[in-house]
Amino acid sequence: MATSKLCRRTLSAFKPSNRLWVPVSSECAPSPVTQQLPLTSRFSLITQNLDAFSSRPVARAKLLLDGILKESKRPDIIFLQEVTSDVRTSILGNAKVCEAFLVTDAEDQTSFEGVPFANMTLLSRKRFAFDLESQKEEDGVERGEKFMLGPVSRVKLPSKYGRCALSVVIIPPSTPSTTCRLVNVHLDSLGHTLPYRTEQMEILGNLLREPGCGGGLIAGDFNAISPEDHALLDKNGLVDVWVTLHGNKELDGATWGVKVERHGGLGPRRLDKVAMLGIKAKDMQILRPGLNEVPKPGGDSDYIPCSDHYGLKLDFTV
Repeated sequence: MATSKLCRRTLSAFKPSNRLWVPVSSECAPSPVTQQLPLTSRFSLITQNLDAFSSRPVARAKLLLDGILKESKRPDIIFLQEVTSDVRTSILGNAKVCEAFLVTDAEDQTSFEGVPFANMTLLSRKRFAFDLESQKEEDGVERGEKFMLGPVSRVKLPSKYGRCALSVVIIPPSTPSTTCRLVNVHLDSLGHTLPYRTEQMEILGNLLREPGCGGGLIAGDFNAISPEDHALLDKNGLVDVWVTLHGNKELDGATWGVKVERHGGLGPRRLDKVAMLGIKAKDMQILRPGLNEVPKPGGDSDYIPCSDHYGLKLDFTV
């Protein structure tokens, strides 16, 4: 059986009084409420690979994040992959992020040491209780309806490239004895690392079945290059959300290599996915990244995609 190691991390909230990110308390105590709480809650999630290796990574990441945060309804959960150290600094300085989100890995740069990039997770302050004050009624969310936060962990995976999964446990206010995991992933790249991805998916599937866990979701860049990759979700008893909602037409769900010529003849691929267990998907869309202007000498400009990956937007209930 594949094994892993969990390294505890924290979520942080921006404190305007001293303009610092401050770690928040996980496993927040349930709010003493008397009203009937809803049996299910609806959430929105966007996952996006930021593309660390193309030119102008900070500028492109800023445009991508601005687009996500400009939506009329901001997502409750944001999963980012291929976040470089410089991009992390830019994210932590984004005014909209400071105002509206809890962020992983603000406490230090440990997760970015010795690797070219890491993943980060952002959670809406409106939807998740991170201290007693945050459990009060706010912005249309009734007191006691916010989900509580459990442990935050980096799951060290068997990997050629030092990849980790980033797990956040959330706790429904209606059933605090049962938790749900949100797992942000970037599995090993390229075709020859399929044995690593096979082990990685076994570990991640088992995370959703740990005692006291009622399931959850795994989302991000699965690097699902081959037919064998696409079989891994079913092999581990997980629901492939795109297939469930849209069918099994590969090109319809492609998130990489779309309308781009690739060396080696690689065509469009559905590399990015969402897998679920014990929760229900309502809607899923592909998000096409915009273009970043790159000025050239002489006054002209080139326009490059903000990422080589399309994003995914998911609505689901817990």
